[in-house]
Amino acid sequence: MLPFFPTPYPNELLYSAISRYHFYSGNIDCKDTLEELFGSRSVIPSVEIGSYFSVLAEQIGSQYSVESLLAHHTIYPYYASFLSEARQQEILQDVLEDGQALYTRLGIVAGSICRKDGLYYCAECAKDDNAQYGEPYIHREHQLQGINYCPNHEIPLRQYPIKSDSRIAYVRFEMRHMNLTAIYEVDNYKEIAVEIAKQAYQLLQLPLHELSREVVSTKYRSLLRVRNLITASNHVRQKELYKVVASSFPSGFLQEYESELNEFDEYNWLKVLTRNSKRHVHPLRHLFLLHFLQQNISEFAQLTTDQGTFGAGPFPCLNKAALHYKQFVIQDVDVSRDYKTKNLIGTFTCSCGFTYARKQATDMFELGRVKAFGEVWHQRLNELSNDTLSIRAMARELGVDSKTVKKYLEQPLKESELQICPIPTSQLLLYRAEFIEIMQNNPQFSRSQLRKAYQKQFMYLYRHDKQWLFNALPPTQKRRNDVKTVDWNKRDKEYSMRIKEIYEQLRASKKPIRITSSILGKRVGILANLEKHLEKLPITKNLLTQITESVQEFQIRRCYKVIDDMKREEVEIKLWHVQRLAGVKSKDFKKIQPILVRYIEKELGGIDERQRYKT
Repeated sequence: MLPFFPTPYPNELLYSAISRYHFYSGNIDCKDTLEELFGSRSVIPSVEIGSYFSVLAEQIGSQYSVESLLAHHTIYPYYASFLSEARQQEILQDVLEDGQALYTRLGIVAGSICRKDGLYYCAECAKDDNAQYGEPYIHREHQLQGINYCPNHEIPLRQYPIKSDSRIAYVRFEMRHMNLTAIYEVDNYKEIAVEIAKQAYQLLQLPLHELSREVVSTKYRSLLRVRNLITASNHVRQKELYKVVASSFPSGFLQEYESELNEFDEYNWLKVLTRNSKRHVHPLRHLFLLHFLQQNISEFAQLTTDQGTFGAGPFPCLNKAALHYKQFVIQDVDVSRDYKTKNLIGTFTCSCGFTYARKQATDMFELGRVKAFGEVWHQRLNELSNDTLSIRAMARELGVDSKTVKKYLEQPLKESELQICPIPTSQLLLYRAEFIEIMQNNPQFSRSQLRKAYQKQFMYLYRHDKQWLFNALPPTQKRRNDVKTVDWNKRDKEYSMRIKEIYEQLRASKKPIRITSSILGKRVGILANLEKHLEKLPITKNLLTQITESVQEFQIRRCYKVIDDMKREEVEIKLWHVQRLAGVKSKDFKKIQPILVRYIEKELGGIDERQRYKT
């Protein structure tokens, strides 16, 4: 155990506390600090989370547990609530050991957006920290991907100007290097960006693993169901959801935060979030969905999981004539949709024969429409009639209208006819005859055409005489195999136009992205067709041949961008510096170096200025 270790400040990154320990210990070589803390000189410092927590917790004192360090002094809680329970346990094991698979399991490698380069701080937080603790420190809420504002002071974050040139080094914040002025650029998205920052901060305060992907998914469905965005068959209305979510954000906001929605992409982040998918979605995008759902994190954590349209059951019987009146004895509900209003309707059938229906979101004890009263109700009606009670008294006793009591006293029903609206045989025969005439006059009509053209007759027979209707309808038409269902020429032109749009967006991206068939296909949402049917799309194929890049072409474009930036900023151009900023390996850089030299000479205006770059 170490003789001392600085107590981590509130929401201080563990990386920051170790940086302060390195400074106070007087160690010159960071490897000495690593050996003292982790028992190894080869550990690579990690800003966001880290590894070898089991060794670290033992070294810095028994008051620290692995879970407390992970929960209060890393950014892990930002991701944890949206990971599966199995993945959460795997990550706990990762941080105990070398953490090699940690960032892959978190999705930081594959699903990162709005990546931050370096360390960030809030000027007001730095002033407060210096006044209270005598020094500034690195706040974990300021290092989150996609979060550009301080949740406490609602001002933009600034990048700390000092960076480490070594992988094995720790940066400690110092006031003398910080910009503490109150001058900030105007941001049209400030209001919503601050709200998202506050939500991200609440994520960091949640008890570790209080939420998981499984729980979050059911909560989403519960909130979407309230907004009538879940169908009777329990599917999400993706088109409607796309429209309302896209319209709930200011124009250009989602593009700014690398989260633009493509309605035609089957794997856009909104569809992945609302489906039973194992794909990782960045927590920032979860916060975007919660913003649309008007939920803050604390309310969302307390929200009950989805219980279905009418709840999980059991449900009450509302037969006032039964001894089990208002008792929860009905186990299941049959959900359907009103074909006129499109509202969801639940039908509840009790063993006593009483069947009733009610709309979604109405109170469970509110009686909607009675479909069948049942034998128990009719027996009670007969008993009351023998007691010589008035019609109104019997109606109150049975929980129905006086006209209903009078109707069933005058026309008692047989057991097989226990329903509130008996269908007269003459009316049924009339509809049958009418529908037969319709089919005779339209022998070429298919089942679907008959249903659309003669909806009244079709729906009446469907509800009251389904078996007869299905026997009378023409046979189901089989689809001809030789019918061409896809206009590939039209699709080819549409694809090429959409690919050109995405191509221009990729070329204009601040961070260069290699343009490949795969990335274009994914962004447009047509990757499967590009992989399987490209030969049917000659225009698209030719376009892809012209605009896609090889690895070397992409490396050259990255280097060109670095050179252009240096020229614009009037920085001395050195090839080794270009290589480093562009992130090109030495063996690859040697191959493209002559091309870059010619480009530099051309851009700088000739041979006379060649001395401005150095190899």
